[in-house]
Amino acid sequence: MNTLKHKKHIVNDLLAFILIVFMAYILQDFLIPIFFALILSVLIFPIVKYFETRLCFNRIFSISLAIIIFTTIIFFIVVLIGIQFEEIMSKSDMYYAKIGSKLTTIIEQTENTTGIASADIVGSKNIEVKQLLKQNSAKIFDFITASGGILGDFVLSPLYMFLFLLYRNFLISFLYRATSIISTKQKMRFILTELYKVQQNYLLGMVSVMFIVGLLNSLGLLILGIDHAFFFGFLCALLLLIPYVGIIIGSILPALIALATKDSYWYAFGVIAIFGFIQFIEGNFITPKITGSKVSLNALVSILVIVLFSMLWGIPGMILALPITASLKVIFDNSEKFKPIGFLLGEAEEKYFSSRAKNRLKIWRKIRKQKKS
Repeated sequence: MNTLKHKKHIVNDLLAFILIVFMAYILQDFLIPIFFALILSVLIFPIVKYFETRLCFNRIFSISLAIIIFTTIIFFIVVLIGIQFEEIMSKSDMYYAKIGSKLTTIIEQTENTTGIASADIVGSKNIEVKQLLKQNSAKIFDFITASGGILGDFVLSPLYMFLFLLYRNFLISFLYRATSIISTKQKMRFILTELYKVQQNYLLGMVSVMFIVGLLNSLGLLILGIDHAFFFGFLCALLLLIPYVGIIIGSILPALIALATKDSYWYAFGVIAIFGFIQFIEGNFITPKITGSKVSLNALVSILVIVLFSMLWGIPGMILALPITASLKVIFDNSEKFKPIGFLLGEAEEKYFSSRAKNRLKIWRKIRKQKKS
């Protein structure tokens, strides 16, 4: 009887999960701006609190001023990116011609060395390398334009941010009342505090990481003598908002510029190598050191949720995947029913990577120490 009841619970949970995913897909145009507004509200809340407590401003004025400052910064960044893109695109024909000639030379050398026909390499006998470059680079520019203008597309997000911050005490009181049956007020307060800490650690850490990575990228491009070094360096850092994929897209553009403006092909390889090395440092040293989040996600889960959210919501889903999953982990960790899922989402301890032989060696050394003592 208990087994049948347990199976029924599993089926119900699975159906509930499928329904949630289905509703999330159907309501994506409604939910995505709300999630962005919630996360960004957490980011600017310290500014609002400073205006209210230290400067004694009215709540409405404090929230309005904080949102105006934030949107002005975003607008300024978008305008700078647009101006720089316009300058680069004004030279695009020259870049295409130089890259095309170099790629044609490479293809001809490959054909002479290997005996493989150029038609087999580029897919068509009459295709122009210049046209091929234009088609692919247009896709890259469209991707960056879409990812860079995500926040600007959501006109309602600033309004949602204003309302979330204005009604924050009212909404928290609602959560206390809504969860009074399944949890105490103290436990709910603890969960909300942990959710706030997770988002703050993630957001502030991400801003710091992007600044450091932007400086490192720019320094590497300056050493190589690549044009628009600071623009490409910080653009690539900005694309860290899209985990794993952003760094790849961000490195292709300066590599193409290097290919067009430098005599040697090695400059393009140097750009990709430097960006790859900086990405390695960022992922293994900078981000873990700066974020210091109490709730961390393991690499396997991070990659899986990014893929799943990208399938669900596209580029906005890739940006929202990690903060939403980190928040879910806090909720799961504080739920007896879903605590195993919270465990699965978190970082694995060192013991799970140790081999049996290594464990036996540790036990043997421990026994020897006990005998000597």
